[in-house]
Amino acid sequence: MAPPPPLTPQALLGLDREHVWHPYGPMPGTATPYLVESASGVRLRLAEPVCGQRELVDGMSSWWAAVHGYNHPVLNEAVREQLGRMSHVMFGGLTHEPAVRLATRLVEITPEPLRHVFLADSGSVAVEVAMKMCLQYWRSVGRPAKQRLLTWRGGYHGDTFHPMSVCDPDGGMHRLWGGVLPRQTFVGEPPAGFDAEVDPAYAAELAAVIEQQADELAAVIVEPVVQGAGGMRFHSPGYLRLLRELCDQHGVLLIFDEIATGFGRTGALFAAEHAGVAPDVLCLGKALTGGYLSMAATLCTAEVADGISRGELPVLAHGPTFMGNPLASAVANASIDLLLGQDWQLDIRRIEAGLRDGLAGAADLPGVADVRVLGAIGVVQLDHPVDMGAATEAAARAGVWLRPFRDLIYTMPPYVTGDDDLARITAAVTAAAAAG
Repeated sequence: MAPPPPLTPQALLGLDREHVWHPYGPMPGTATPYLVESASGVRLRLAEPVCGQRELVDGMSSWWAAVHGYNHPVLNEAVREQLGRMSHVMFGGLTHEPAVRLATRLVEITPEPLRHVFLADSGSVAVEVAMKMCLQYWRSVGRPAKQRLLTWRGGYHGDTFHPMSVCDPDGGMHRLWGGVLPRQTFVGEPPAGFDAEVDPAYAAELAAVIEQQADELAAVIVEPVVQGAGGMRFHSPGYLRLLRELCDQHGVLLIFDEIATGFGRTGALFAAEHAGVAPDVLCLGKALTGGYLSMAATLCTAEVADGISRGELPVLAHGPTFMGNPLASAVANASIDLLLGQDWQLDIRRIEAGLRDGLAGAADLPGVADVRVLGAIGVVQLDHPVDMGAATEAAARAGVWLRPFRDLIYTMPPYVTGDDDLARITAAVTAAAAAG
């Protein structure tokens, strides 16, 4: 059978507009997406020039996942080698070496006492599984009234229903569903500033709410150190230590959602390490496979797993079709080895320094409320909503792909980004802030 004739960029974009529903957008879309034909290193090659540019430096790591850049020979070979063995096999009643190696590796590199790994197919599902684990644990040990979760405002944990219930209920993108979602407990946003001291008044608020609701709280769930899509806010690791103490004191489980922060993004391999504490349940995703395939993981302690396994329903009743996918597992193993086999901390420090230097001037722009940097994360916050079209075009004219949202223009570049490209990214962020 002859392959279909190639389509022109204009034809592809026309079909895209007619049929493809893009994330966080209407149907049909109101903005024309940039058509990517290939990617290599830190560059996206477009099918036709946009704003005078045929290639754009990726300042987003494809939503924070492609930490090694694109078309990496080590990761390519891992996929090719595994493809020659098997691309997929069901995980119910079967197992295979890539998944076993991955689970073992994750246990080795994550904080003790996390011992058991549930492999999922997206970050949102990993959070669903984490919440289900905590709810089922308390039912299994005879405390069924403990069925609510506590979190702080400003968070984001995914787009499926239970994760939406612990996203910010007012300012977040899921506020439409407020009357439909399970009712959770919210405290105020953690005070801003990675290097700030713990605020006694806020600490007292956390302590009071957890103590008052301990009998009905199954778990506390937070993004450690960095609140990602909820606002790109940084907070002191001291609040994580406080949560660990309060949860232990009042018999509440603690979930850390490290889907965005895991694998070095904040300067520590996992953001929890900044605080020197471990959760009862940990969610990982995004950079897990280096951006090659969709995969996530939920890790838990032996206590949580044993509690569930002794219950009336002694299984965790969850099983994605592509759970433990061999291709994704193989490239995840290769991605972790690639990261830990080099001085990734030096790269993060280099990127952090470049972001600080390159974004410093943005603080003087009209309409800029704050500029902040942590690890390989650089954020310019405006005092008004971003003009998405103008900001994106300004970045493209500077030769960079950025995806602003709300009042934020930010970058989370691949770790392999060189100094010249990093300077180009910070110049693009500054240009976007001036235009947006």
